[in-house]
Amino acid sequence: MRNSLKGLSLVLGLFFGSCTAKEKPIVKEEFKEPVKVKVKVKEGMEVATFAGGCFWCTEAVFLEIKGVEKVVSGYIGGKTVNPTYKDICTGETGHAEAIQITFNPNEVAFEDLLEVFFATHDPTTLNRQGADVGTQYRSEIFYHSEAQKTKAENYIQLLEKEKLYDKKIVTKVSSATVFYPAEEYHQNYYNQNSSQGYCQMVIAPKLEKLRKYYKSKLK
Repeated sequence: MRNSLKGLSLVLGLFFGSCTAKEKPIVKEEFKEPVKVKVKVKEGMEVATFAGGCFWCTEAVFLEIKGVEKVVSGYIGGKTVNPTYKDICTGETGHAEAIQITFNPNEVAFEDLLEVFFATHDPTTLNRQGADVGTQYRSEIFYHSEAQKTKAENYIQLLEKEKLYDKKIVTKVSSATVFYPAEEYHQNYYNQNSSQGYCQMVIAPKLEKLRKYYKSKLK
């Protein structure tokens, strides 16, 4: 674990790009059925839910991780039922942009996902990532079991003990609530829009660093 933390310290700061000037199309708002808290997954699979800023970035990163079967971008943690992206942008829904990861624990441990999560966003900035400001960009782990809660809390304590950050970690650890999938054009965004300016300037460099420092964890 200590060696992993040393590796993590090498990439801190490399992933802290801003998510400004996103080129999002205007689309017709559609009603979306919510995904219940008890997510149905195939036998032997588990679910993890992370919020760490722009979900285009976090989705692109975790799609590369070995053992990850699926990543869905969406909204969680707020009060608005069936929110749209337009609703989320007001910062008044209480929801965070997040990803829901379906993974095989026999191929990738929850702790490995935590390591990548903390290495690919800034967990010390309250309600913001780079130039993106608002509660929708907060850092939060939504646990699906007591075991996940304990592992997340212990990992944060370990990071603080090792003093890998100059500031206090503000990442919240909360019980998973209803997860609402984002509009279809948000899903698998980077792979379908890799030539777009934001993808080239912000996401591509993150993936390059991920492939350099976490090669053993990639597909």
